Amino acid sequence: MAVLLAPVLVALVVVSFSVWVYADARRWVLAGTPVVFRLGSLTITTPRAWALSCLLIFVFFAPIYSIARRDWTTSQ
Repeated sequence: MAVLLAPVLVALVVVSFSVWVYADARRWVLAGTPVVFRLGSLTITTPRAWALSCLLIFVFFAPIYSIARRDWTTSQ
């Protein structure tokens, strides 16, 4: 039973974090200071793009959002 529950818990964590990222990124956009990530031609600035990125590639974009957000908030 626990083996079957693990993927459900992981999915719940990923979805919950993505929803939080959307709400947090939206709050920053409304404040006029969006959280921005640029890597070559890839640029993420909108709450929807952040949430979708975290939902699809959680292992990469969850830490990136945390770093980009921290960099922005500490430079204020």
